[in-house]
Amino acid sequence: MTPEPGSTEPWKITLGELDEKMGVKIVEESVQRVVATMPVEGNRQSFGLLHGGASLAVGEAVGSWAAVIHASTLGKTAVGVDVSATHHKSARAGTITITATPIHLGGTVTTHEVVITNDAGQRLCTLRITNLLLDRTD
Repeated sequence: MTPEPGSTEPWKITLGELDEKMGVKIVEESVQRVVATMPVEGNRQSFGLLHGGASLAVGEAVGSWAAVIHASTLGKTAVGVDVSATHHKSARAGTITITATPIHLGGTVTTHEVVITNDAGQRLCTLRITNLLLDRTD
């Protein structure tokens, strides 16, 4: 659900269809930090490893949610304009944790670091996502 026009209340995360299919769960949501989890099972590629595309999809979602929460406090919304990722380690089972924290929270652009870790707290992937803040037109 998109933020209401004219509102500056922080947006509450609503899962999309892909998020639901991937088994994403929201743990924490605020301007300063968004945390979610996702099972590795059901998100593996043909060699039994967590799919890199799944990592990018969930990382982009969590980073974008963080940007929209910030944007909503300014009466705006956010759209992704750039995402990049580095895969550090693989996972075959368990649950991953996805944490987005702001690098820059501007009135026009936000940039977030998104870190994906395994059950042991080891870093699996690091993403950087930049979102453009736009006036809401709805």
